[in-house]
Amino acid sequence: PLKQLYRHRKKYYIIHILNFNAIPLPSHFSHSIQWSNVPFFTVPLARAHGKSFAHRSDLRQAKRIVVKLGSAVVTRGDECGLALGRLASIVEQVAMLQNQGREMMIVTSGAVAFGKQRLRHEILLSQSVRQALHSGQNQLKDMSLPVLEARACAAAGQSGLMALYEAMFTQYSTCTAQILVTNLDFHNDQKRRNLKSTLHELLRMNIVPIINTNDAVVPPPEPNSDLQGVNVISIKDNDSLAARLAVEMRADLLIALSDVEGLYDSPPGSDDAKLLDTFYPGDQHSITYGTKSRVGIGGMEAKVKAALWALQGGTSVVIANGTHPKVTGHVITDIVEGKKVGTFFSEVKPAGPTVEQQTEMARSAGRTLASLEPEQRSDIICALADLLTERKDQILSANKKDMEHAVSRLSPAMLKRLSLSSSKLNSLSIGLRQIAVSSQDSVGRVLRRTRVANNLELEQITVPIGVLLVIFESRPDCLPQVSALAIASGNALLLKGGKEAANTNRILHELAQEALSIHGVKDAIQLVSTREEEEDLCRLEKMIDLIIPRGSSQLVRDIQRAAKGIPVLGHSEGICHVYVDHEASVDKAIKIIRDSKCDYPAACNAMETLLVHRELLRTPLFDQIIDMLRTEHVKIHAGPKFASYLTFSPSEVKSLRTEYGDLECCIEVVDSMQEAVDHIHKYGSSHTDVIVTENEDTAEQFLQQLDSACVFWNASSRFADGYRFGLGAEVGISTARIHARGPVGLEGLLTTKWVLRGEGHTAADFSEQGSMTYLHENLPVARVLPGRRTTS
Repeated sequence: PLKQLYRHRKKYYIIHILNFNAIPLPSHFSHSIQWSNVPFFTVPLARAHGKSFAHRSDLRQAKRIVVKLGSAVVTRGDECGLALGRLASIVEQVAMLQNQGREMMIVTSGAVAFGKQRLRHEILLSQSVRQALHSGQNQLKDMSLPVLEARACAAAGQSGLMALYEAMFTQYSTCTAQILVTNLDFHNDQKRRNLKSTLHELLRMNIVPIINTNDAVVPPPEPNSDLQGVNVISIKDNDSLAARLAVEMRADLLIALSDVEGLYDSPPGSDDAKLLDTFYPGDQHSITYGTKSRVGIGGMEAKVKAALWALQGGTSVVIANGTHPKVTGHVITDIVEGKKVGTFFSEVKPAGPTVEQQTEMARSAGRTLASLEPEQRSDIICALADLLTERKDQILSANKKDMEHAVSRLSPAMLKRLSLSSSKLNSLSIGLRQIAVSSQDSVGRVLRRTRVANNLELEQITVPIGVLLVIFESRPDCLPQVSALAIASGNALLLKGGKEAANTNRILHELAQEALSIHGVKDAIQLVSTREEEEDLCRLEKMIDLIIPRGSSQLVRDIQRAAKGIPVLGHSEGICHVYVDHEASVDKAIKIIRDSKCDYPAACNAMETLLVHRELLRTPLFDQIIDMLRTEHVKIHAGPKFASYLTFSPSEVKSLRTEYGDLECCIEVVDSMQEAVDHIHKYGSSHTDVIVTENEDTAEQFLQQLDSACVFWNASSRFADGYRFGLGAEVGISTARIHARGPVGLEGLLTTKWVLRGEGHTAADFSEQGSMTYLHENLPVARVLPGRRTTS
C-alpha cells in the first residue's frame, strides 16, 4: 500500500487504523523501496529524545513537530464551515518547515464543522424546494433545520476536509496522508505498533500525516480515565490525541493552537489575568481555569493536562493563539524560531526571576526611588561614582576576561568599545558626579503654575517616565552612565547588554545595586541575564514605557521594527556631514575634518560625508585635506559630482546614504551652502552636521535652515555627546522630532503631569448658569518636593 502511496503522490489516502491488525506491514517492506530515488532530507536529529527542551531558544533544534489545530482555529465563527484563510496560512507555515527538513505532523479538528455545512446544504435542498419557490423567499428563510448528530457530520465532512488539505499542500509540492484513530487503537498493542510504523514510513517519505479522531465511530469518553500516568492517556479529544501521538512518535515539539494567547493565571478577560510566558510542572495550583472555547470538547484545563503529560514523556509543548489575524501567518514559525509566543511548558525552572518578574520588581522599587528626596538620589549616584574607582581592579579584571573571549570575534572598532581602562573609569566617575548635581533639580520641578479660578490652581510638574529598557552592545561603560541617569530621574531600569560584555556588565550591575541599597531601592535597576531575545523584550508593552537602544544602526532598526507598542528613543543611523565652505580657514578645516573622522570612526557622531565647495577644488586647502586623509589611512569614496571632475578618481560611492563606521568616508562637491543644506536633508540622518566657514552670515543661514538634531559651526561633529554638552552622560542621541532630541540626558528621561488643587469646584460652576468665571492667571513657579510643597 505504501509503494502505491508514494507512486501516486498527487492523491491523498485514508489509512484506517482499525484494520491495521488485519494487514500488518511486512518486516522487509522498507528494503523494497528504492530509497535513493526518493528526495528525502538528511538533516540529523538535533538531540537524543527523552528530555524536553529547557529553553525557548532550544526550539530551533526541533526536528519532529506535531501541530495540533483546535476546533476554534479550523472553524469559522458561525461553527458551520472552515476558516479557509486561516487554514491556508497554517498550511503554508507547515509546508515551509517541512521543506526545511523537519518532520511535520498535523492533528486537526474540523470534520464535524465541515460536515455540518455540507449536510445543512443538502437538507435545505431536499426540503421541497419547489414549494419554497412557489411560497416565496420568506418561507425558505423560516425553514427549521433539524439538530445534526455530530457523528453523521464527521462522516460527511472527513473526505472534504482532507481534500481541502491536499489541495492546499499541493501548492507547496508537499504530499499528505490521512490517518483516523480512536481510543481503542492505542489500547491494542498490535494496532499501536502498526500506527507508529505507518507514521514512521510516511515521515521517511517526506509526507505530512494529517491525523484526526474518527468521530464517525468514536465512543463517548470514559469518565475519569484521562491522564492516568505516563503510559496511559485516554483519547477523548484532539488535545489528548496530539499529546499521545507526540510521545509515541518521540516528537521534539508539540504546538497546540487554540483561540487564546496561551495559559493565563486566571480566566482570560478577568482584571488581573496575566499571560504566562512559561509554565512549570507543579504550578497547577496557581491557575484558575475558565470555560472552554466556543467549539470543541476540550478546554484550557484539558490542554494543560495533555501538555504536562507530553512534557513528562519528553516532548516540549507550546500553547498559542492560532486565530489572531495579525499573528496567524507566522505563529508556528515564530514558535519554532524560539520567539516568545504563547505559553512554553518547561521542566527546568530558572534559578533567578523571569524577565517579567524583574520588570515588576524594577517598577515597584522605581516608584520608591522617585519618591526619595533629591539629595538621597544624589547620594546614590555619588556612591556609584566612588565604587567605580574603589573597585577598579575588580572591574578591569572582569573586562579583561571579556576582551580575551572577544578578541577573535569582534572587529577592532567593537573591541575598542568593549575595552575599559583606568582613565575611562575615572572619566565615568567624573560624569556621574555631574549627574548627581543636576539630579537636585529634576523630579518634581514645577514648569508652570496657573490660577484657573479663585481657589483653583493648576501646576505642570516633571515626573519619571516609568520603566526604561536599555539595550546596548559591546559598551559596558554605558551601564553606569544610564544607571546614574535613571536614578537621577527616578526611573526604573531594565538593562540588556551584549553577551560579549557579560562579565563586565555583571560586576557593574552589582555595584549599581550596591549603591541603590543605601536607600533601600536595590531592585530599581535590573540586568536581564536570561536568554531573552531583544525582540521578545520589545513585546512587553504593558510593562515597559520606553526603549533606548545603544549600538549599531542595525540594532536600532531591529528594535524600532520589533517595538510596535512601545516608544523607541534613538537614531537608526549616524550619517554626519562636514561642509567646508569656500570661505573656510585652512587650519580649522584640517583640524575639524581629522577629528570628526579619525578620533573615533565607529562613533555615531563621526563624519561620514565630506562636502566641499566647488571653488575649493584644485586649491592648496583641498590638497591638504586629501593628504591628511591619506596620512590617517582613510579610504575615500567619490560622490557622483566629485568623480566627474577627476580623470582618475577613487572608487565611486555606491550610496550617498552610507554610515561607514570605520576609516572610510565619501567626498562630494556642492556649488553653494544652500546645495549643501539640500544634500544633507536628502541623504543625511538628522544626527549631527557641521559647517566650516569664516563667513558669519553663511554660518547662521546653515544653522537656521538645517533641521538636524545637532548643527555646529567651526566645531567637530564629535562634540555631539552628552558628557561634552555638560549633561554628565547620555542615554543616546535621538533624531526624533518629538520629546527629547540630540544627546539625551536627564531632561530627556522626564515627562510631566498636571496637578489641580480645588475646593469642591465643578465644571458646571463655569457654565452660563454657573456662578464662577475662569481667570487663567500665570503664577510664580513653585518647587514641589516629595511629601511637601514649597514656593520659590
